[in-house]
Amino acid sequence: MQHNPKQADPECIPHPIRKSDGAGATDYGPRDVMRDRENPDMFVPPVTDEGLVPNLKFSFSDAHMQLNQGGWSREVTVRDLPVAKTLAGVNMRLTPGGVRELHWHQQAEWAFMILGRARITAVDQNGRNFIADVGPGDLWYFPPGIPHSIQGLEEGCEFLLVFDDGNFSDLNTLSISDWFAHTPKEVLSANFGVPISAFKHVPAEQLYIFQDEVPGPISEAQVPDPSGTVEQSFVHRLLAQPPLTTPGGSVRIVDSSNFPVSVTVAAALVEIKPGAMRELHWHPNNDEWQYYLSGQGRMTVFAGNGTARTFNYRAGDVGYVPFAFGHYIQNTGTDSLWFLEMFKSDRFADVSLNQWMALTPHDLVRDNVYGSPELMKALRKTKWPVVKYPGIQPVIEQD
Repeated sequence: MQHNPKQADPECIPHPIRKSDGAGATDYGPRDVMRDRENPDMFVPPVTDEGLVPNLKFSFSDAHMQLNQGGWSREVTVRDLPVAKTLAGVNMRLTPGGVRELHWHQQAEWAFMILGRARITAVDQNGRNFIADVGPGDLWYFPPGIPHSIQGLEEGCEFLLVFDDGNFSDLNTLSISDWFAHTPKEVLSANFGVPISAFKHVPAEQLYIFQDEVPGPISEAQVPDPSGTVEQSFVHRLLAQPPLTTPGGSVRIVDSSNFPVSVTVAAALVEIKPGAMRELHWHPNNDEWQYYLSGQGRMTVFAGNGTARTFNYRAGDVGYVPFAFGHYIQNTGTDSLWFLEMFKSDRFADVSLNQWMALTPHDLVRDNVYGSPELMKALRKTKWPVVKYPGIQPVIEQD
């Protein structure tokens, strides 16, 4: 089927033509206009973008949805975003009473509660138990091999799970129902010291997520433990943590320094206000795995040797930055942009371009970047993770 390029073209339909230099041409062929409108800086790259930078974006909306009685899950792993080798993510929803069954992983599990409330349980290798109710903004962390469960409370819940291996899949974990289904009943009988008939109703396959009754008050669910409870809490109340506030937004950093059990995942919850940006920086410890919670923004990543690429992000998207690549993130909307940046590391670390320049001999800096007196005077020795200056207008995406 041929398309007539002379057809009327509504002004709301974007074309790959860069306004600053006129590069590009119209596109009247088959295309997904909605997708192009969601990704204006990928469709029409800034003139500073250049070279071959791998894809650094994948949306949970494009991930396979696993539906169960009691909830759903979807995941973004190295199979979906090949560059993301250090971490993988699972977005999960549980109904009121819905249960992510008793299970354990070969990887550590770090979690952020997005909405609703859930009850989590665990038992460590020394027989010490743990139970807690978690709500929006709360985190939990289960070390590798520690058995645990998650259950939705009265309003149900939705959360993000992050695992310290990009090849991880939540559909390939170690579950109690799966083990029962694949163990002879005479072995189960010998292990628990009860007749074989006690196992006539065990599940025939892995439950994964299933529907159950909403649990009662946590005081009624506590199990007295002769070994006591775990030494380090598996939960951290991130929103109760005072943020580092700057004119452009706020940052809450969580790692093993304030959440001691979390030794393989460090993170920051970042707010970028309209017209502000996450400053030019890079991370000296590992790759960065991002999850966008609300708002919209764009990130430009500088890979060295004359290469850079810009990506657009919205709520539900995953972003990624390879180790030590320079980058910045701008809010392109009219509401605050909220996102998580996470690292396979025990500590959060970043290097500020502004601070580096301010703490280096000024003559050397000036001669490297041909710095004007105005620039040299403005350099800050104190790091501002999010920046905003008077007179800078929000970068609003254009239709």
